[in-house]
Order: sequence, then C-alpha cells, then structure tokens
Amino acid sequence: MAANTAELVGAERTPRFHAPYENWRPPVVGVSLLVPVGMNELLLADTTGHGDLMLPTGSMEVGETPEQAAQRVLVGAPTGFTILRRVAVDQVQTRRRRVITHIVATLPLANDDAASLSYRDPRAFLLSVPRARAVSKLPEQAGHRALIGLGCLSTGLVAHLEAGAICRLEAAPLSPQPDPR
Repeated sequence: MAANTAELVGAERTPRFHAPYENWRPPVVGVSLLVPVGMNELLLADTTGHGDLMLPTGSMEVGETPEQAAQRVLVGAPTGFTILRRVAVDQVQTRRRRVITHIVATLPLANDDAASLSYRDPRAFLLSVPRARAVSKLPEQAGHRALIGLGCLSTGLVAHLEAGAICRLEAAPLSPQPDPR
C-alpha cells in the first residue's frame, strides 16, 4: 500500500474540470415600473417601513409580456394607469442563474390617482418622491436603471443593459395608432 501512495505522491495530477456557475437554473424574469407622478415625481415602494425604497416590481409569468406583468404590480387606480412601453432591459448573471428585469414606463399619474394605488405586497406602501431625490434614495443599481429608463423614455429609445452597463440602444417599437374612423 505504501508503494501505491508513493507513486501517487510523485505523479502529476490532471486538472479537474469545473463547470461554471452559470445558468444552472431557469432565469428569473421580472418587471420594474417607472411611474411618473405629476411633473417632477416618481412613485416608489417602501417595503420595510424604514425608508428602503425601490421601484415597484413584480414577476413575469411564462408567456406574459412585460406590459401585462406591469398591470399586476399596482392596483387600485380609479381610472387605471396606462403602460407606455418598455424603456430598458437589464440582465445580470448571478452565481447560478440569470436575472432579467424589464423596466416599463407608464403615463404620468395625477397626485390623487397615485395616492389611491396600492402595491402588490400589502406590507409595503407607495410614496411620491421628487425625481432627483428618488434616484439618490434608490439602491445604486435601481437608481442607475431609473436614470437610464427616464432618459430612454424622453428620447424614444430602449436600452439593453448587461449588469447595469449599456450594451446597445435601439429605437422603441412604434405603438399602434388609434384608428381615426
């Protein structure tokens, strides 16, 4: 037995193949809303009650569009709210799966309409926050997404992000125009 051990000690080891920790599981796909309130505010969710703010966010079901998923995130608007379009898509590779977040913008809401909304999580509450303050109060990655989303909303573009860095910009698809008849 000692001879076999000596042979193993002097022998070169062959490197073992290690699979990368990527995409072992299906991706997590979600939607975040950019909801302008009035002329200069954004609607944010406080999920902890301690000022930890985030963009209103929800999950997407298989076969669902980002716009359809966005309709489920906020409830209670008496006149509803209109989804304009997707303004950005951010993809982040975590250790074992990819996280894809679609950032969708709505038409601006009046203050009264925003006050009547509630978030999908009943423990959270919604706040209208001035845009400059909102971006600074969000976590870094969410603030970055919000800034890029607002920029794309004003320029008519869709940003494709990889871990927060812009990979490409493209023109937003034209929305169908109402029939004038």
